[in-house]
Amino acid sequence: MKVTLKDGSVKEYNEAKAIIDIATDISEGLGRVACAAELNGEVVDLRTVISQDAELNILTFNDEAGKRAYRHTASHIMAQAVKRLYPSVKLAIGPAIDTGFYYDFETESALKDDQLKAIEAEMKKIIKEKQDIERFELPRNEAITLMEEKGEIYKVELINELPEDAIISFYKQGEFVDLCAGPHLMNTKAVQAYALLSTAGAYWRGDERNKMLSRIYGTAFSRKSDLKDYLNQLAEAKKRDHNKLGRELGIFTTSDIVGQGLPLVMPKGAKILQILQRYVEDIEENWGYEFTKTPMMAKSDLFKISGHWDHYKDGMFILGDEEKEEEIYALRPMTCPFQYVIYKATQHSYRDLPVRLSETSTLFRNESSGEMHGLIRLRQFTLSDAHIICTPNQVEQEFTSVVELLQEIMRALGIEDDVWYRFSKWDAERTDKYIDNPEAWESTQDSMRDILNNIGLDYYEADGEAAFYGPKLDVQFRNVHGKEDTLLTIQIDFALAERFDMSYVDKDNIKKRPFIIHRSSIGCYERTLAMLIEKYAGAFPLWMAPTQVKLLPISEKNHDYAQKIAKKLRSMGVRVDIDMRAEKIGYKIREARLERLPYLAIIGQEEEENTCVSVRSREKGDEGSIDLEAFAKRLVEENATKYIYHQHMIKEEDE
Repeated sequence: MKVTLKDGSVKEYNEAKAIIDIATDISEGLGRVACAAELNGEVVDLRTVISQDAELNILTFNDEAGKRAYRHTASHIMAQAVKRLYPSVKLAIGPAIDTGFYYDFETESALKDDQLKAIEAEMKKIIKEKQDIERFELPRNEAITLMEEKGEIYKVELINELPEDAIISFYKQGEFVDLCAGPHLMNTKAVQAYALLSTAGAYWRGDERNKMLSRIYGTAFSRKSDLKDYLNQLAEAKKRDHNKLGRELGIFTTSDIVGQGLPLVMPKGAKILQILQRYVEDIEENWGYEFTKTPMMAKSDLFKISGHWDHYKDGMFILGDEEKEEEIYALRPMTCPFQYVIYKATQHSYRDLPVRLSETSTLFRNESSGEMHGLIRLRQFTLSDAHIICTPNQVEQEFTSVVELLQEIMRALGIEDDVWYRFSKWDAERTDKYIDNPEAWESTQDSMRDILNNIGLDYYEADGEAAFYGPKLDVQFRNVHGKEDTLLTIQIDFALAERFDMSYVDKDNIKKRPFIIHRSSIGCYERTLAMLIEKYAGAFPLWMAPTQVKLLPISEKNHDYAQKIAKKLRSMGVRVDIDMRAEKIGYKIREARLERLPYLAIIGQEEEENTCVSVRSREKGDEGSIDLEAFAKRLVEENATKYIYHQHMIKEEDE
């Protein structure tokens, strides 16, 4: 048989061979580092035997699929260690993920972080035992019997849900046996660099109606140096975590008596949100948007017309009892139906279009408790929302204009290089999730793809991520822990104009349906704030910093001069605080630096006599004395241009 390798070379064999043997035949080094393989384009186990001509690519840790096989093996080693230490636990699932792996267990009491060291030590023993990892298959009845005998109720449930023709495979290492499709490494000794990171609670299958399980997160690398680098990155990420840093800096807090997913934004955070909101509303007005204000609730009738009642009801807060004959209201999860009613209040001609209606909207979504996190996932949040009602031949121009607006805002925030674009499409198999109009879906998606290509955006496509009424372009980002989320979105809606009987009178004097573009320009303000806290580690650029300059008078004698400076700067639109405490100036400087402010201005007798200030900036450090007029002018210019200095000295400020 002929085995064609990735580089085009061909290996010939007179008998069937396992892939691991072929890898070793190519080179002993490759055999040692091989993790899995692609056989005729399909990822398979190294134990797979090839008996006929084939195309083969040996995968190592440097390949994504190889990395997942390596980390999946590490998750099995961890599960084996947990079973040794806590024999009564029941196994759920333990997949590899982008950043490592996890495993879920049913336990008598929740696993805690202080137990991880003992589990790591047991993993080390298992690796030193150099256990061969064996794969075997069983018929359905025997597979169920095996798992029932071991008391693994979750594995039995999984087996029962497999298709009738499914191959039911297991992997065994020492005394540990797990239901698994693989692939896995050949021996436990291959896993050399690993760490357990944290514990968490996780509902079985992500459903809060199911039992809460204990989850252990870990990671693994092929080299100890790479693991060390990754752990250092995690430590840095922990410093930047908005959930931690936002509280430490007094930006927001939470309270159990207020409720989960309902953060309390403190004065500093509220000032940042106010700055961002004013900026967005002003720039939207410059781009031709008209501002609206609509109710935070509506009768169920509105949401039945829009389709939210059918497709989104579980995510809404309902007011009233549906079983009683009374009006039912709901807190709004979206703004669009309200703005459509505004559009319909006036008869429109084609000459009026496009109509661009924007709003700073408070929205409500009944997120499950397991989904909520800091400022990222909330039950109440504020969205920079807008809807563009236009003719079909205006769609491309308006969509392109929205992309340009979003890019201008992202440049001002300094995040243009931190995001990427996802073309989110429908899933034709999920008619329950989407409006069932395949022809309209395909036509709209084709049109959007053409627009994106004409703009020249670098994007990827994702099935099943569309809104229920149309495809969308999502602007994606990752938080400091690597979790991907959507920051901004633009959607083309082919359905709701029909549902709301929206129309315009065209040139031929016939009423026609408009197209609708939904968009957010800065997204959810709270989520954007979370991202900015993490990006800048709390050291916000001058234009969005809640306090731009802190004045530090050396003694009480300098208070009057400090007050005069503050009044002058405030009159020029600069946000100023004064520290008039009876503390030594060195202490004041150290305290102020912990606030990560753009500028500190030290004021003593010499500064007062020379009408200047002694400046310390995040960007340049100690700048010495600067004439007050020159300093004020610099602040105004930096504020106006939304200048962003990226290299914030986090370590120095933490010390």
